[in-house]
Amino acid sequence: MSLIETVDLCQRFGERETLKNINLRVDRGEVFALIGPTGSGKTTLLRLIDLLDVPASGKIRFDGTDVTESGRRRFEARRRMSFVLQKPTVFNTSVYDNVACGLKWRGAGRSSIRDRVGAILDMVRLSAEKNRDARTLSGGEVQRVAIARAIATEPEVLLLDEPTANLDPVSISGIEELIRDIIQQYNTTIIMATHDMPQGQRLADRVGLLLDGEIQQTGDWREVFSYPQNREVADFVGVENTIGGVIVSSEDRVVTIDTGNNALEAITDYSTGEEVYACIRPEDVTLSLSRASTSARNVFAGEVSRLVTTGPLTRVEIDCGFPLVALVTRRSAEELGLEEGKQVYSSFKATGVHVIKRGSK
Repeated sequence: MSLIETVDLCQRFGERETLKNINLRVDRGEVFALIGPTGSGKTTLLRLIDLLDVPASGKIRFDGTDVTESGRRRFEARRRMSFVLQKPTVFNTSVYDNVACGLKWRGAGRSSIRDRVGAILDMVRLSAEKNRDARTLSGGEVQRVAIARAIATEPEVLLLDEPTANLDPVSISGIEELIRDIIQQYNTTIIMATHDMPQGQRLADRVGLLLDGEIQQTGDWREVFSYPQNREVADFVGVENTIGGVIVSSEDRVVTIDTGNNALEAITDYSTGEEVYACIRPEDVTLSLSRASTSARNVFAGEVSRLVTTGPLTRVEIDCGFPLVALVTRRSAEELGLEEGKQVYSSFKATGVHVIKRGSK
């Protein structure tokens, strides 16, 4: 049985529908990442799951019990959850007292509070700051205090809203390490919202992609990032090569897709005549200076139209009769002598082409 389940959950603000028919299941002990751009509805969904707001329609089940409307059930469920906001606040008191407040409110004994808070401050690496005014902390330290305060009551569910937003890279690394520590040391179910796709890959068991208030796809990160279900998902997860065409032949699932100026081969169960998108991740495109022998079914001559180097990688745009983007190492780009106007051959395997039916939802 899922610990958290939403059924046809909808939310409105005035006339605007911000969440539409959200159906999610999150198992006990699972780390689930809600991924989507700013304004997609991630915070709204977290607030509903935390029972801070009442949905316009639909149900929320906690540990099998419908907690949508009953005030008593909502209160009982909320005591088993903690929510860390995107911009957490700290109280006008010491770091120690900030972390201890939830335990004090619940009537825990002084020695129990001391032991519990001491252990958590060690975990979040703030023991040396326990007597410091929490309002003088850095952004990363405030986030650690907020997470420490949230886990002090040992919640069954920890909700994190953009836990590393607006932090520097060092602080981001520290917060992610802290989240991994929580995952390893506790049996806490974590639902985190993030627009940072690599972060979702690093931390989550499964991800759900939320766009325009709708869950477009859920699954493990490899499934969502490699096999997007529609054009919108493909665009968001960085499948830069999304080429429209029509299947003109099919034999043993090997199809030929006519793109208008060219044809490419892919593996799919779609039939001849279907209008589709051929999706190729840039890192699956290989570049060479000659039409060398290769097992790839797709080889196209083209001209480099643009190069952008960022760190160790170079993004190469090629005109092959259709636009194609390749991602290669900077060293490979230098060895190939890539520059604008250079003639190259681009190749990718039929198995590296993910086919989406146009109009898929």
